[in-house]
This record gives sequence, C-alpha cells and structure tokens, in this order.
Amino acid sequence: MSMYLAFRGSKLPISVLLKKRSLWITLSLLAVTFAFFVLSIGAGELKIHPLDVLKTLVGLGSGQHELIILTFRLPRIVATLLIGASLAVSGAILQGIIRNPLASPDLLGVTGGASVAAVLFITLFQGISIQWMPVAAFIGAGVAMFIIYKLAWKQGVSPMRLVLIGVGISEVLSALTRMLIVMSPIHLTSKAMIWLTGTVYGTTWNNVLALLPWLLAILVALVYGRSVNIQQLGEDIATGAGSSTQRDRLILLLISTALAGSAVAIGGAVGFVGLLAPHIARKLVGSAFGEVLPVAALVGGLMVMIADLIGRTAFSPLDLPVGIFTAGIGAPYFIYLLYKNRNQ
Repeated sequence: MSMYLAFRGSKLPISVLLKKRSLWITLSLLAVTFAFFVLSIGAGELKIHPLDVLKTLVGLGSGQHELIILTFRLPRIVATLLIGASLAVSGAILQGIIRNPLASPDLLGVTGGASVAAVLFITLFQGISIQWMPVAAFIGAGVAMFIIYKLAWKQGVSPMRLVLIGVGISEVLSALTRMLIVMSPIHLTSKAMIWLTGTVYGTTWNNVLALLPWLLAILVALVYGRSVNIQQLGEDIATGAGSSTQRDRLILLLISTALAGSAVAIGGAVGFVGLLAPHIARKLVGSAFGEVLPVAALVGGLMVMIADLIGRTAFSPLDLPVGIFTAGIGAPYFIYLLYKNRNQ
C-alpha cells in the first residue's frame, strides 16, 4: 500500500504529494483544536455547556449566550488561533531558509521592529482606527528585516550572517522599544507594557478582521514549499538544481515579516511560539516544508489558545497575558535547544 496520496489538477498545472500519516495527523490536530475551541468558548466566569456553545454558534442559542459568546469570547479566541498560526508559520519559514533550529521572528528582530512601530502607533496615533495597526507593525518589521538583510548581504545572504546580525538588531530594537515606553505619557505606559507582554484582552471583531487578510501570505508560502525543501540541502546544491535561491529567500523573508508583524500588532509580543511550534510540527510529520507549514499553524494556534484559556480561568478574576505562559514553556525549551546544539 502506498504511503502517499497524489492530487493532480485536471485544468491547472498543480500537483500535490502528501504522506497519509501527515494527513491523518493534520486531521487529528484539527479535531483537537476544535475541541479546545469549544471548551475555551464555554470557560469563564459564566460557564457554558459545550452543547449550548455549539447551539449558539449555529444560531440556536439563547440571547444571553449569544451576547457572551459572539460579542466577548469568540473574537478573542479566533484571534488567538490566527496569532498563533501566523507566528508559527513565520518561524517555520525562518527555520527552513536559515537552516537553524533557533531561528524565530522574536529572536531575529522581526518582532522587535513590529514592536517599535506598534508602540509608536499606540503613543502617537491614538485617534486612528486599530485596523491600521497591522500595517504600521508590518512597516516596522519590514524596515527591521531590510536593515538585517542589507547588513547580512555579502555576495548573497548566508544563513549564519543573517542569524548573527538579526540577534544584534533584535537587542537594539528591544532597547529602543523600552526607551519609547519610558518617554511616552504615563497613561499610555501601562497600556504599552501590557501589550509588550503579549495579550488578547479586549479583542474585538475589528481586530480579527484587521488580521485576517494577512493570513493569505500562508498560501503564498505553500507555493514556495519546494524552494525551501531544496534550500535545506545547502546553497550550492540549491543553486545547482536551478533554484533562484536569493530571490526565493527574499520573498519568503517578506512573507515571514508580514505574518509576524500582523500578529504582533494585534496580540503583542507573544514570545517563543515561532520557535516552538515548527519544532513540534517537524517531530510529527518530518521536515518536508509543505507538510510542516499547516501542522505548525495548527500547533501554534492551539498553543496560544490554550495559553489564553489558562490565563483567563486559572487565576480568576485576574486575566493574565498569554505571553506569560508561552514564555514559560518556550524559554526552557530554548535553553534545551541551546544545550542540544552546543557542539554544532
């Protein structure tokens, strides 16, 4: 029995080859995500039974449940899924093209650039619609990536130079963000500090709609899956096989920047999701980029959703930021990766 499923377009020049195991893992993750999705909607000060949650989602719930779920809880939980998926895919792209398991948007300065722009947006443009915040964060992340890419260029961009320069720029941007917070009006300082921790508190449908269009970048990233696979074999092999390495790397970096910037704009600096989710995905389905990407997106969304569920229920009536819990899991894992790769 074949281990693969082949899909070929009859009219379009598209073909997809999937491992059956990867397909079942993806479907299983979808089922687990949906289960936690329903559980998370029902959890809170007023607990709602999962059956009542499902009734409300299909338009058969009571007026009270519709108000609580559709207005207050659902946009927040949808946002956690989208933020987690964006950060996870961004991290998977960086790890794939840089060929470094420690690469992630928060460690390479992408999140730092988005944070600087978002803090400026919070402090200087209070009257402007929140829907423009992802654009501001993308510009900040794009400028940071441009500086990193420019400094790393030396007859092409090598993965090692990109990592080293990215870490240095990340520290500079972190210091700049804190300086902006200190210099901002006192009534905005606490708002910016909570945002930097990583929070989805008070998320509305406007926030979700502002983030949703940026997720189309994930589909573009899937198109470049083969390019990432061959780049993982090394620069010389990829070039010899006819791959436009530098062009594809630049496009993928722009996609990673767009995803990380938009996620940071809505959810704040949620750390370590872009580092941890791609590792879990590769453990589950292997290293093929086309299979890693959707699994990493599901794992990332599930991580942030569960972190938010714990943050708003385990310490009630306190509503703790999701970034506290993702960092609590991700930081020890990062130390483990450093130890594991100390001789490489």
